Amino acid sequence: MQFEMAKRRSRKPTDKNLPDDIDDCTVGDVAQRYRELGDFERRLDATMTRKRLDIVDAVTRSAKRWKTLRIWITNTAEDQIWQGNGINVDTFDFSSNLEPTYRVKIEARLLDDDDDLDNEDDPEDAKSGADDPDRMEEDGSTDTKSKTTKPPRYRFSHFFKALHVDFPTNRGGAEQSVEWKKPERVGGSPNLPAAADFDELTFKRNGDENLNITINLTRHEEPERYALSAELEDIVDMREATRQDIVMAVWEYIKMMGLQEDEEKRHFRCDELLRSAFGTETGVIPKLAEYISPHLRPLAPVQLLYTIRLDEEFHKDPQPSVYDVRVAVDDPLREKMTTFLNNAGYVGMLKEVSSLDEQLAIIIQAIHVSKAKHDFLNSLSEDPATFVRNWLSSQKRDLEVILGEAMRGGDEDANGDEWRKGGKDSIWGTINARESVNSLLSRMPSQPQQR
Repeated sequence: MQFEMAKRRSRKPTDKNLPDDIDDCTVGDVAQRYRELGDFERRLDATMTRKRLDIVDAVTRSAKRWKTLRIWITNTAEDQIWQGNGINVDTFDFSSNLEPTYRVKIEARLLDDDDDLDNEDDPEDAKSGADDPDRMEEDGSTDTKSKTTKPPRYRFSHFFKALHVDFPTNRGGAEQSVEWKKPERVGGSPNLPAAADFDELTFKRNGDENLNITINLTRHEEPERYALSAELEDIVDMREATRQDIVMAVWEYIKMMGLQEDEEKRHFRCDELLRSAFGTETGVIPKLAEYISPHLRPLAPVQLLYTIRLDEEFHKDPQPSVYDVRVAVDDPLREKMTTFLNNAGYVGMLKEVSSLDEQLAIIIQAIHVSKAKHDFLNSLSEDPATFVRNWLSSQKRDLEVILGEAMRGGDEDANGDEWRKGGKDSIWGTINARESVNSLLSRMPSQPQQR
């Protein structure tokens, strides 16, 4: 089946070029305009292919942009002594058996524009304090207009894979620990589970005294970035980078310093900096990833210091602690370019163009046949007798070649020097001669084998 399909495809005409001297047989400059359109099509195809390859190259690169993730940390107090109704805190007789607690809330939001933070919210919010970039969104807010028209793409949990809260050592204990780890995707699904898709995290603990805590956030980056050792930092002049960027930077350093040795540029000699980092005199380019691995360390977690305030004075007008953390996000153009590459209409367009090319090749084939007929009839009209004589002679030669009867080329006057000349450039080395010999041999009876 595949052979038959390939055979049918091979029979389809593919030539889209007009025959020579077609301009003399057409009216106007149709043939010239067709050639100009063909040249324009080739230039357009080359440009589109080059641009598409540029887009593919840009998508495959790990293009990142740095933006600001603003984090608000605040706490509330419940059932504290100063919150009792009518209870005198100076006495030792308390009728309430409730245990004082507090609730810490960690909320984050990715800022849209670092240069113009005041224009994030609607104009109506400006009167209620939108001019303060440190203002945290309040719970139960009824303003959902901005969320409806511009839903956030990145959330707090997208940038971190673990969170751990360190309490003072004198207040330690299993009941005080707070830890969160991002769950893995289930079944290879591109969507994160609900436990890994949130903008705020809240935890509740018992206590009635102010506490100094440290919130540790472990970054989640793809591709992962590493902290470099001092030896490697002197070479690539970077403190943090991805493994791919580090390998490329070391390679650029080797080329810049002219340390490649052999003709294939695979081996290199180590200068003082490379010798200090890699501990060898010579190295191989394909092993650069192995050389740098001992010098890579995981990035230190982002540490946010916060004091849990449980005193009455603070809660008269509580103000959150605000931190700005730089995070890497995908270039927004990358999503648009990926959508462009994955456009379903592109495949349909290619099929339509291929169908039109096939139809055009069939039309061009018909034009070639019509041109041959035109030349035949035109030559016949100019000198019918000579044309018929030459045509019959040509048909006779072709028939003799096919039947294997043309012993001397099928020409009655085959006695010239060219028939006696040998060698591959002679008349006996032509395709017609070889076909005649093969046809003659095929007609000869096979000789019985001698015993």
